[in-house]
Amino acid sequence: MDISVYRPGELSAADRAAWTSLQSKAHLQGSPELANPFLSPEFALAVGRCRRGVRIAVVREDGEPAAFFPFQRTAAGVGRAVGLGVSDAQGLVHRPGFSCDARELLRACGLAVWEFDHLVEGRQPFAAGARGSFPSPVMDVDQGYDAYLRHLRSQAPKFTRTTLAKERRLGRDAGGVRYVHDERDPAVLRTLMSWKSAQYRRTGRSDRFAHDWISRLVEQLFHTRSESFAGILSVLYADERPIAAHFGLRTERVLACWFPAYDPAYAKYSPGLVLHLRMAEAAAADGIAYLDLGRGQKEYKDSLKTREITVSEGWVTRRHPVAIGHRARRAPVRALRNTVQSRPELFAPADRMLRKVGRLRSYNQ
Repeated sequence: MDISVYRPGELSAADRAAWTSLQSKAHLQGSPELANPFLSPEFALAVGRCRRGVRIAVVREDGEPAAFFPFQRTAAGVGRAVGLGVSDAQGLVHRPGFSCDARELLRACGLAVWEFDHLVEGRQPFAAGARGSFPSPVMDVDQGYDAYLRHLRSQAPKFTRTTLAKERRLGRDAGGVRYVHDERDPAVLRTLMSWKSAQYRRTGRSDRFAHDWISRLVEQLFHTRSESFAGILSVLYADERPIAAHFGLRTERVLACWFPAYDPAYAKYSPGLVLHLRMAEAAAADGIAYLDLGRGQKEYKDSLKTREITVSEGWVTRRHPVAIGHRARRAPVRALRNTVQSRPELFAPADRMLRKVGRLRSYNQ
């Protein structure tokens, strides 16, 4: 086994093609989670244009690429998943039957530790480092939208009736509803980012789009298109005005949901839910197998999902002082956050407090 580490721009076209091929065949080889767009070469390369320290390890067996491991690292050897904090799938993209020692891989990459928070299932050498596992809801549409809607009606009949009724009411009140699955107008993307920033502030959360690198990353991915990967901006229009939008990433079989938001003036119509149903219909027609809603406890995800996959968080370390120091800093923070999020008696008051802070912050601006 030979391990070579490259900067993003150094990765050859042949290696990129091999990486994409592994993803396109993943569902046939029992590892459908490896087809996630956040594990694609396009995502790693885009992050590399916006962030320092992005590297890609290519593991070869008998001279042929067997696995690809994208990561970020500091000069001290602290490694993180590419796009940690905004990427919803992380790990090693590999061919069937591949295995390697995680610490040997870290050593070859010059890492003392590698931290992840959305490690996908499957034959991952990092699985032993998981400190917690979490559900990531998905919407299966591989049998077609009608089959998905039948499942939704049986699973959540009141939710389905209410959402479809709100869509009809919206159409009557607004003079018609129009859906565009793949909107190419960058002005609408900027509108979505503005809505999302306002939502973050309103709910007391950190505004991701206040970070320049995240805004640049989304804009780059919006303009990234190939047969196997694209940034998809989906928009719901009422009276020819955008009222809800979502930006996500797709591969041949997976649409990763990422940034949804809507105009609060239309909140009574639940435009975000209507948008997700339209997305499911269009994705099914486009040959997508499922929409990955991403890790996180949200009522709308529970209503829309057909099942859940599992992602994990944690870190893999070598025996190194840097690894010990990193774990000492990060472990208490992650443990506290997960405890609050997993216990309703703690999460509810914390959420109310954040929303109150958000209202005060919005009032003072």
